[in-house]
Amino acid sequence: MTALVLPVGAGACALTSACPEIGADKRGFVMTHWQISVSAACIMGLSAGQMATAQDLTEVTFGTNWVAQAEHGGFYQSVADGTYAACGLDVTILPGGPQVNNQALMLAGRIDFFMGGHLDAYFAVEEGLPIVNVMASFQKDPQVIMSHPGKISSFEGLTDLTMIVQDAAVYYEWMKAAYGFNDAQRQPYTFNSAPFIVNEDSAQQGYLSSEPYAIAKETGWSPDVWLIADAGYNAYSTTIQTKQEVIDEQPEIVKCFVEGSIVGWYNYIYGDNAAANELILSDNPDMTQDKIDFAISAMLENGIVDSGDTLTLGIGAMTDERSETFYNDMVTAGVLPEGLDYAKAYDLTFINQGLGLDMRPE
Repeated sequence: MTALVLPVGAGACALTSACPEIGADKRGFVMTHWQISVSAACIMGLSAGQMATAQDLTEVTFGTNWVAQAEHGGFYQSVADGTYAACGLDVTILPGGPQVNNQALMLAGRIDFFMGGHLDAYFAVEEGLPIVNVMASFQKDPQVIMSHPGKISSFEGLTDLTMIVQDAAVYYEWMKAAYGFNDAQRQPYTFNSAPFIVNEDSAQQGYLSSEPYAIAKETGWSPDVWLIADAGYNAYSTTIQTKQEVIDEQPEIVKCFVEGSIVGWYNYIYGDNAAANELILSDNPDMTQDKIDFAISAMLENGIVDSGDTLTLGIGAMTDERSETFYNDMVTAGVLPEGLDYAKAYDLTFINQGLGLDMRPE
C-alpha cells in the first residue's frame, strides 16, 4: 500500500484541484493513495457551495448502539486520521449505552446515522418506519455460545446442554428452527456468568470479544466458543442506518460517510489504530487496552469484518441474495411475517464497489 505525506496548502491542491486542503489536515496526516482518491471522488460529488475546507465541513452525528469499544473501531479510525474530514464531514460519534436510544434520536432527526443491525431494519419495514441499512460493517454477527472446555465437539452438541440465553433472543428462535433447540432447555440469562461457570452441563450466550475474555480472566480457563454465524445464522451486524429521506435528499453525505467508514475499517484492522484506540479509551473509561487487543484479534481470526463477499466487493458489503436468505430464515423461525417488502430495509447504492481491496494485506 503506497503512502504519501501530503504538504499542507498548494502542494495538496495539485492532487485534488478543487480543494486546497483536502490532502492533509493542518497536522499533515499521512494518507494512502486510496484515501486521496476517495477524498477527490467525494469532493467532486459535492456542489460548489459544499466544498470541504478545514473551516467548512458538514457536521454529521453517528450514534452507536453501545459504549465505545473495538467493535466501533473503524468509525473512530476515520475520525482520528481525518478520513471523514477529507471528503467534507465533521463526524461526531455519540456513544450508546443502557439508557440511550440513539436510533430514536435518528428517527427524530436529531442525529444523522445510527449503528444498527440487520433484523431491526426489517422490523422497521414491518412497522412502517423509514430506516434503511446502507452498509454492514460486520459480515458475521459476533454473537456466540460458550461451553466448558472439551465438553462437546460441535455446535450440534449444544442441544444436549442447558442453554443460558436471554429472553426473546432472535438467534435462539433461529437455533430452534435450524437445529432443534427448545424452550424447555433454556434458562434465562441475567448477565451474570456464575450459573454457567459452576455448571459444566450448561452453555451460555456471549459476545465474541467480551464474555469469553472475561470468563478466562476470572476463572483461568478459556471456554469453547461457538460462533453462531459459522453455524449458519447469516445476519449482518454493526450496520450503518439512516432515514430514507437522508438518502433521497443528501446522497453525497451518505456516500462520504459510508466510504469513509469502509476506509476506516481497513485502516483499523490492518493498519495503525493507536489514535482510534485513544479515542475509544477516552469515550469509555471502563475500556482497557487489553480488551481492545483481544477484540481486534477475535475479529480478525473469525473474519467478522472482512470475509465472504467482502473479499471481492469490499468491506461493508451486502447483497440481495443474502438478504433474501436471511429474511426467509426469519420467516421459518417465526420472527418475521411472510409477504414483507424486506428490500426496503437496505440500499446497496453506496457499497459493493471494491473500495479498499488494495488496502488488504497480501
